[in-house]
Amino acid sequence: MLRSLDHVQLAIPSGAEDLLRAFYTGPLGMAEVPKPPALAVRGGCWFTAGAVQLHLGVDPDFHPAGKAHPAFVVDDLDVLAERLAAAGAPVRWSDEIPGVRRFHTEDPVGNRLELIAAH
Repeated sequence: MLRSLDHVQLAIPSGAEDLLRAFYTGPLGMAEVPKPPALAVRGGCWFTAGAVQLHLGVDPDFHPAGKAHPAFVVDDLDVLAERLAAAGAPVRWSDEIPGVRRFHTEDPVGNRLELIAAH
């Protein structure tokens, strides 16, 4: 039976690792973790924050995930929205789910991300 989620992987274009490192370790505050050597040769990068793990894998036929997305629960949604906006990332608030404070953004290659306030 399913027990927990180990990680989410998003596709990225070849050569975008440094751009994405700046975004995920900058305004999102994640830490990069080394990929195992056998996987590192494929490119991409891995990040963590608390129990959250995000893997970015190079896809030669990359298309940004415009609908599919990970949703991250955050401690201070307003501070994160300010940090993302200051970094030039879009911040689109949504009130479509009653009682849930959230917004959507995109990483520098166009992958959609959802950020949700912790309850």
